[in-house]
Amino acid sequence: MRAGCLVGELLLTYSKLYLISPCKGLNLLLSAHGCTPGMAPAQSLARSWGTSVKVGEKVSLPCCHEIPSSESLRKYRVYWQKNITDVVLAYSEGNMLPQHERYQNRTEMDPRNLTLWISPVEILDNGSYQCVVQRNSVLVCSESVILFVTADFSKPNITAEVSADSCKLTEMVITCSSHGGFPKPRISGALNNMSMEWNASWVSESSFSPYNVTGKMVLNVTKDVTITCSVEYSGFATSTSLLGLPPPRAPPYQHDFAASCVTQTWYLN
Repeated sequence: MRAGCLVGELLLTYSKLYLISPCKGLNLLLSAHGCTPGMAPAQSLARSWGTSVKVGEKVSLPCCHEIPSSESLRKYRVYWQKNITDVVLAYSEGNMLPQHERYQNRTEMDPRNLTLWISPVEILDNGSYQCVVQRNSVLVCSESVILFVTADFSKPNITAEVSADSCKLTEMVITCSSHGGFPKPRISGALNNMSMEWNASWVSESSFSPYNVTGKMVLNVTKDVTITCSVEYSGFATSTSLLGLPPPRAPPYQHDFAASCVTQTWYLN
């Protein structure tokens, strides 16, 4: 096991082992090197926050403690970790500890309020982060921050193809597609301002990869229609409309057939 790697709820840093365990709503940080376990002060009550950011931006994640001006980071151990599996950034007595390679050269921490900065943000940064602060081997506080990462979807593209044609109506397959966004979106639409449902499908290499979404529907078109397609994700949306979609004109080879569709009345004497 490499230094700085979290497994389950065990943090192994150099030769020191720290155990994070729940205790009546508090997180208790123990050390295998003689640190005296005890209840943390009242401010160590676990708190949870959430923040949103787009791919490529810079985001700050707040911690639960601010070091007084009379003290320095050298008196503290601070651990920023993700999903209890990866060390994002950690300091012990002022010295930076090994971190997960994904966060190298992308993270920094304010030495006073312990805020974590990540830049540029990637889709894989989506998830839950924990800030754990310890002073003199006693837990000061712990706090969770959920980071919601979004990536913009492309403007939806609407296409229409004729699947069947008759004298009175035209059957058309309408397709709406958008790609490159995150997280998994919802696709909705409207036909002449009336809500309608798409038969949607999604493609993504994994749950933390960009999504491509496609919606299809079959319409029996008898007059001009306007189709709107919207892709919604994490409070954002992008949409487009196909205006005045008319029934296509019959090709030349269908003219005779179209004429034969005219109703005729015969009188027999």
